[in-house]
Amino acid sequence: MKFIHLTDTHVIAAGQTLFGLDPSQRLEAAVDSINAEHGDAEFVVLTGDMTHWGDPAAYTAFRAGIERLRMPVHLMVGNHDEGEGLRMTFPDLPRDENGFVQTVFDTPYARCILLDTKAEGTHAGAYCAKRRAWLDAQLRNAPGPVLLFMHHPPLALGLPMMDRIMLQDSDLFHDVLTPHVPRIRHLFFGHLHRPIFGNWRGISFSCMRGLAHQVALEMQGSEAGVIGNLEPPAYGVVLVSDNSVVVHMHDFTDPSGRFPLSAARSGVGDP
Repeated sequence: MKFIHLTDTHVIAAGQTLFGLDPSQRLEAAVDSINAEHGDAEFVVLTGDMTHWGDPAAYTAFRAGIERLRMPVHLMVGNHDEGEGLRMTFPDLPRDENGFVQTVFDTPYARCILLDTKAEGTHAGAYCAKRRAWLDAQLRNAPGPVLLFMHHPPLALGLPMMDRIMLQDSDLFHDVLTPHVPRIRHLFFGHLHRPIFGNWRGISFSCMRGLAHQVALEMQGSEAGVIGNLEPPAYGVVLVSDNSVVVHMHDFTDPSGRFPLSAARSGVGDP
């Protein structure tokens, strides 16, 4: 099974720019790439921050871009996503019984569980008791393999300014996961705008660059707050089988071109 992991599109209203770029153009390029190169993907998951300001005009622009994908798309909320604009543009977005943007869907290889980690009034993440109860029920009702998706990372990643706005109740969140860790095959998240891969308490994880601006690899902290840059956008191409989960990061705007490595003189430049 192949699917696509998109995150942090940060679309704004048409005709505007964000940090000197047009996020809608980045989304358009990503959609073109996915349709052309990975049209065989089963689905796309977007792990939050669809828009930057959360206004209705931005969601309208985002919807126009994301609807061009030729496969099903599962949308999640991040700290930049706001309620009214989101409800107006995506009234049928799946929610749990408490109104959180959470859902599950099954594939031949795993149950996919999509979590809502947005907390009102802060860019940090939260996973309250109601959401934890919902997750506990989903895990108990799915005895097989699980793939988890969330916006905020549940662990510190060595980026001090971003670590301040990770999931704040991480230990309580992990308490829900603990009985099920052996069958959680992978955790996908966004928020960091960086390619990051690792393992958290026995669970492998991956994070992708966003489609708009990125977060610099600033590991000393900064009085200026979070430091950004304009590294190229990327998305994840995920391959799942009975015994593996493989995550490729695709720099889909890379202009360097492709060439056969066999063109090099024998013995020089061979992989």
